[in-house]
Amino acid sequence: MSAFDKVIGYKSVKAELGRIADIIKNPQKYEKYGVSFPKGIVLYGEPGVGKTLICNSFIEDCGINHYVCRKTESGGDFVKTIKNTFEEAVNNQPAIILLDDMDKFANGDEQHADCEEYVTVQACIDNVGKNKVFVLATVNNLRKIPHSLIRAGRFDKQIEINIPKGKEAIEIVSYYLSQKPNLGKVDPVFIARLLSGCSCAELELVINDAGIYAGAENKECIEMEDIIKACLRVIYNAPETIQEDYGETDEKVAWHEVGHALISEILEPNSVTVIAVQGYEGNNKGFTAYYRDEKYWSSYNLMLNRAITLLGGKAATEIKYGEIDVGCGSDIQRATGIIERMTGEYLANGFGHVEMVRHSTSEEWAAKCEVTIGNEMNNNYMKAKRIIAQNMEFAEKLVKELVEKRLLTTDDVQRIKKTCTIKYVS
Repeated sequence: MSAFDKVIGYKSVKAELGRIADIIKNPQKYEKYGVSFPKGIVLYGEPGVGKTLICNSFIEDCGINHYVCRKTESGGDFVKTIKNTFEEAVNNQPAIILLDDMDKFANGDEQHADCEEYVTVQACIDNVGKNKVFVLATVNNLRKIPHSLIRAGRFDKQIEINIPKGKEAIEIVSYYLSQKPNLGKVDPVFIARLLSGCSCAELELVINDAGIYAGAENKECIEMEDIIKACLRVIYNAPETIQEDYGETDEKVAWHEVGHALISEILEPNSVTVIAVQGYEGNNKGFTAYYRDEKYWSSYNLMLNRAITLLGGKAATEIKYGEIDVGCGSDIQRATGIIERMTGEYLANGFGHVEMVRHSTSEEWAAKCEVTIGNEMNNNYMKAKRIIAQNMEFAEKLVKELVEKRLLTTDDVQRIKKTCTIKYVS
């Protein structure tokens, strides 16, 4: 059994690290190929994705002396610690040094490559170059590390540890669920979709907090509603509130959220994971969550769908009540951001806006861009209104059940959808 088996998913990363570990464990095997002892590797990615766990598994798999260096001191004291760590590794080689959270060693960034801590690490790596000392480093923000430090010859490779997606996310969710002894009927596929874009640490925390909700209510087991509550609280910062009288305001919130959900469901079937109203704190006390796979930001059409979906809350409220929706400010800002990105970075509206890429400060150019973005926003808003107007039956049924239940999941949305005649004329 390999030490890497305790790391769920990340097959490509484990395969690459496994090859490096094999060189360290069996150097004679590679001598006939002229392969030298490897220098080091940087693992980088968002906090909570398992970089340190993967490093520890690598160290365990290699089975040689190892030394961990984390910043627990300041200034000169920490510089001495770095030097002492490398000296000890050389005296006890072959050895591995783990520089954990290396981007926190100093307060520098790409503009401050001469921070004493980074200069010391660089010098120490150069000094042990002919010894059998392998250097591992974990980094959250790679841009904070001077390029001269992580270039080839000091660190052989930079390996990105991504947020788990697809089957990998399902595997990780299933593993965390398997650690809970009293588990009811829960769907790991739905949970993975609900928590898409979350780190391993966030997945673990949500499932653990679900147990807290279940325990507080003295339930026999953890149920899906506990996981949904934990997800809304932990990931979306939407804690429950105690409120008995929901009233007319809540119905308006329901229409706003249904506007988002309906358009997302029409444009991207089976994309809505949760719709919630009241009982959750926030500016509008409503909430809609979606499943977006890894292809989302690589597709013009999907990005455009997202912009239209963001305008759906405003469109639904104004169609139903004939009044301006005052709770759509952040939706408009986010939708505008997407359209600006399409216009400036991807030139979706023609090469006449190529100067945006060059960060031009021309007033004439800026005015031209504002007009283009404003027109696109208006077109997308009208499209959102058309989609809702064409599917009012679906909207009415979603709102009715949402007000009654306070929360709808994918299964509820699909069940209601089957009872309606869906229309979509772009």
